[in-house]
Amino acid sequence: QVQLVESGGGLVQAGGSLRLSCAASGRTFSTYIMSWFRQAPGKEREFVAGINRSGGDSYYGDSVKGRFTISRDNAKNTVTLQMNSLKPEDTAQYYCAAARTLVVGKIDRSYDYWGQGTQVTVSS
Repeated sequence: QVQLVESGGGLVQAGGSLRLSCAASGRTFSTYIMSWFRQAPGKEREFVAGINRSGGDSYYGDSVKGRFTISRDNAKNTVTLQMNSLKPEDTAQYYCAAARTLVVGKIDRSYDYWGQGTQVTVSS
């Protein structure tokens, strides 16, 4: 079993940056696909970014491509989401998720473990 704890959320002005981190428990972190999702009030949960087991391949949702970067450190059991050029529409609760799948999926039901989430608010 994996426990995920996110940190790094907060309030930032449009155009600013934030760095989210997700710390995972357990000794099998490197066997999981890791992704970030977000959910804004009244909206469905949305895939933001995902990274494969080795960290060699990453994938992004269309709305964040070129602005967000996902990375992982398997030695430290952490995954990070660097968010630049933030927009008010990026405001949401951000969740870290882990999956036992072989490839990065963009559907939330394919993920086995979830963190509690961290709030990101971007003011205009």
